[in-house]
Amino acid sequence: MALIIKKSEEGSAEEAGRLLCSGMVGIIPCDTIYGLSGCVSEEIAERLYEIKRRPQSKSFITLMTLTDLASSSLDVPDDIIERWPAPFTAILKDCNGETHAVRIPSDDYVQRVLGISGPIYSTSVNFSGEKSLLAFDDILPVFDDLVDFIIEDPFVSGGLPSTLIDATVHPYKVLRQGAYII
Repeated sequence: MALIIKKSEEGSAEEAGRLLCSGMVGIIPCDTIYGLSGCVSEEIAERLYEIKRRPQSKSFITLMTLTDLASSSLDVPDDIIERWPAPFTAILKDCNGETHAVRIPSDDYVQRVLGISGPIYSTSVNFSGEKSLLAFDDILPVFDDLVDFIIEDPFVSGGLPSTLIDATVHPYKVLRQGAYII
């Protein structure tokens, strides 16, 4: 059974960050919808793929802070940096030409988690090909035995996912119109 942490409890963001750092996988309220999350590593990616029943050909979004972005090897156009933090995800290339979907979340809570954990993978809370679960009461019975912890936030009960663009092409291509208006 997953450890349930109330977002409203003092220190819950820091606790979530420490749990992620310790190699745990959790569900956290993000700046758009709940996210199935874990620290960036091959081992965690394998676990997320298994939990979601997702083909490995589909990568995850990486959430990070602007400080993490600045120290990364990602090629980020200035007009993309100017949009963050926001519910806006951009596909970017790194110095090796590999692509990564990246978001700098606008939510203060998630920023505090990231300040402890560093960059994390995040993906919608659902099984691959199924509708995203948007409320804690819907998530708990399905994912309680699959993840290590869940942050309960009674104020997250739906919404749009982040807007997703491909910033590796010019002009940029909108792949999913979401919460951020382009």
